[in-house]
Amino acid sequence: MIIQFEKRSSLALLMVLVALINLCTFSNAWSYNVVNFGAKGDGRTDSTQAFQTVWSNACASTKPTTIYVPRGRYYLRSGTFNGPCKNNAIFIRIDGTLVAPSDFQVIGNSAAWVVFRHVDGVTISGGNLDGKGAGLWTCKNSSISTTCPSGATTLQFSNSKNVVVSALTSLNSQMFHIVIHGCQNVMMKGLKVLASGNSPNTDGIHVQMSTDVAILNSKIGTGDDCISIGPGSLTVKHNNAKKNRRNAQSIIFLV
Repeated sequence: MIIQFEKRSSLALLMVLVALINLCTFSNAWSYNVVNFGAKGDGRTDSTQAFQTVWSNACASTKPTTIYVPRGRYYLRSGTFNGPCKNNAIFIRIDGTLVAPSDFQVIGNSAAWVVFRHVDGVTISGGNLDGKGAGLWTCKNSSISTTCPSGATTLQFSNSKNVVVSALTSLNSQMFHIVIHGCQNVMMKGLKVLASGNSPNTDGIHVQMSTDVAILNSKIGTGDDCISIGPGSLTVKHNNAKKNRRNAQSIIFLV
């Protein structure tokens, strides 16, 4: 398997077209504010059901749809957002912060805290994801590390296509921050991915079994690999991605 890092005008053009289509269509979109469905921005109330209900409505809509998360801290025990959906233009605008459980055992054995599966045309713009990973890092770095769960990825897209993630900040993930698995045509731009330098296995962005993935104008500083490429990935382009801390000067190929 050959992994190529190259400039592809077709990829760039496709992503620009996706973004323009989203901007044009979302002006006429249905809009769902998670607060209107019971979400609380107090950082304590479990807003999982509100987010799931909003997603179900957006996914079932035949028209382009906006999901809005206003300012505040929203405790999300977990988030599983499944497709396929009836429309391919779901825009998720986040002005607040999604907060994972403080007890790392709650999601520590899950593959991912927030996961999108089988979606087409999902855009996430802005906001913060706080993975609350410090407790698990301490466990892994201690003498009882063999009893610690492996930890959850903060955000994962699986078997999806035409995905855009922009201006998002991922903080303190338990394990990997962002995983792109089995996807096509993914653009990530203007991201901040941050964790302590002593946080184990907190890869910034991991891409595997995917094609046409762009990582642009992003800042990544974690305790492990900044960008890692798994098997089966073709045409992964990164441009002006500032990488700090461990393995900051290299891209890791896992083939």
